[in-house]
Amino acid sequence: MIRSLRTPCLAASLAACASALPPPPSSPQWALVWQDEFDGPALDTTKWVADTGASGWGNAELERYTAPPGNVRIENGNLVIEARHDSTYTSARLKTQGKASWTYGRVEARIQIPRGQGIWPAFWMLGENVTSVGWPGCGEIDIMENIGREPARVHGTVHGPGYSGANGVGTSYDLHAGAFADDFHVYAIEWEGQAIRWYVDGALYLTITPASVSGTWVFNHRFFIILNVAVGGYWPGNPDATSTFPQVMRVDYVRVYQR
Repeated sequence: MIRSLRTPCLAASLAACASALPPPPSSPQWALVWQDEFDGPALDTTKWVADTGASGWGNAELERYTAPPGNVRIENGNLVIEARHDSTYTSARLKTQGKASWTYGRVEARIQIPRGQGIWPAFWMLGENVTSVGWPGCGEIDIMENIGREPARVHGTVHGPGYSGANGVGTSYDLHAGAFADDFHVYAIEWEGQAIRWYVDGALYLTITPASVSGTWVFNHRFFIILNVAVGGYWPGNPDATSTFPQVMRVDYVRVYQR
């Protein structure tokens, strides 16, 4: 798999209270063009494919990603990605690559993330041209990332040529109280030709435009969605004595709207 470091820049954190979960976007502005509500008996393989392997994924991750149903199941109307530690760490990474991709729109998911040192859940996107131009030239949009040592903080970031890895451009959003793993939250971007905006539970906390980045703006082509739970890596660090397994990320839905 193409190397994909997902370490955001050291931007100032924005503290905000999570509001009530927002309703779907109103139809005059947005039209639903793709969705998975995870209401079937098993993962819909017409919408998702799995990355597999234990290469470290460019981040020194510890887990081996398995093919469904190893670390993936549908349970009570949710997609469940489970990170386990038996003799090794295993987890899952699902993507819509080759199934569905989009240029612009509102991309959102309602997710309850896992918790614990060394746990790294993410909801993100990669440019469909990753196989031809590589990373970071394809562009990467991190809609939501969390590292376990920051239970009340999620990050939104973009990566591209000249602003990748530790130089990615973005910021963070903090809960006023509690941890993101305590409940479901809605994570979303609204993506246009000259701007990408990040939301948590309907609250706007970040806007990035071509003027925000130090290199070429590479967000004017098709991107696909990725959901995964990594274990360990340069950014989150590895699990320690406080970490417990299994850890699960529950996804109520993923929806894509376009104007």
